[in-house]
Amino acid sequence: MNGPSHRWDGRIGNPGVPMVFKKMLSAFGVGGPSVDTVLSNPNTRPGLTLEGQVNLLGGDAPASIEQVVVGLVTRVEIESGDSEYAGVMEFLRLPVSGPLQLAPKQQLAIPFQLPVPWETPITDVYGQRLRGMTMGLRTELAIARAVDKSDLDQVNVHPLPVHERILEAFQRLGFRFKHADLERGHIRGTQQTLPFYQEIEFFAAPQYAQSITEVELTFVTSQHGVDVILECDKRGGFLSAGHDAFGRYQVSHADADRVDWAEVVDGWLRETTSRYGSLRAQGFGNPYAHGRGRGHGAGGMVAGAALGVAGGLVAGEMIDEAFEGDFGGDFGGFEE
Repeated sequence: MNGPSHRWDGRIGNPGVPMVFKKMLSAFGVGGPSVDTVLSNPNTRPGLTLEGQVNLLGGDAPASIEQVVVGLVTRVEIESGDSEYAGVMEFLRLPVSGPLQLAPKQQLAIPFQLPVPWETPITDVYGQRLRGMTMGLRTELAIARAVDKSDLDQVNVHPLPVHERILEAFQRLGFRFKHADLERGHIRGTQQTLPFYQEIEFFAAPQYAQSITEVELTFVTSQHGVDVILECDKRGGFLSAGHDAFGRYQVSHADADRVDWAEVVDGWLRETTSRYGSLRAQGFGNPYAHGRGRGHGAGGMVAGAALGVAGGLVAGEMIDEAFEGDFGGDFGGFEE
């Protein structure tokens, strides 16, 4: 047959592609809107604010945006029976936009201010990432009848002055930083509101080596001050087994530059190692009890005007990949 040949030039974005086909592709995440969040400064401290803007770019077809949300996410160690695993937990959510219509190729910038909780764990000291710590700002773009989009940006949380002085005191006393992580649970006797606490681990200094092997330091911070919790791994003697000793101390933010912290921390350690017993209680029970979806688990979602604290794990391969890739590795200890 020698008739004319017919070829279809149906590339995405070609003006000849029917709008209904573009909408179908958008529903599968092809040619849909994109989101990119830019922080004014990724460095912050507990009790301060993260500022930035969410940049939206329309796709090949009009899109109905249901909601734009930013939230802080981090890795948390979760105990289940005799085993332990790490999960990514969102512990703060802030809607920055309600429903809106996004035209094809339309650019839209949405500014936001995110209050950083006082209990937010420290990720960086002396400009270096604490080994074992990750923190990110996740942006979620909920699109009607289409695949949702998201973005993840690294956040660096630096210590408050009183935190810094206490950490410096451990170094002055000869302790060596080992590792830091977050444990899901609650510390009895504190005003802890987040569903996890941070443990900053040190190898014992030589002058303490006969009595302890390691020390774990936890800060539970509020606008009024800091609860300092010490857990010392106490060596056993010739006729006695080793055990953990716990101490809890309260300090004021105003005391940061008023005392000799090396002397104070030395006193804490000597007092703590003379004790026996545990202040720690896993008050939230089995982490599997309420499933793993957002808003479940320890505390679920705490209502607020525009601000919530989520105690559940965040599902999503994108977050796991980002933590494993761009900023999920070990960044070494902090050194002067």
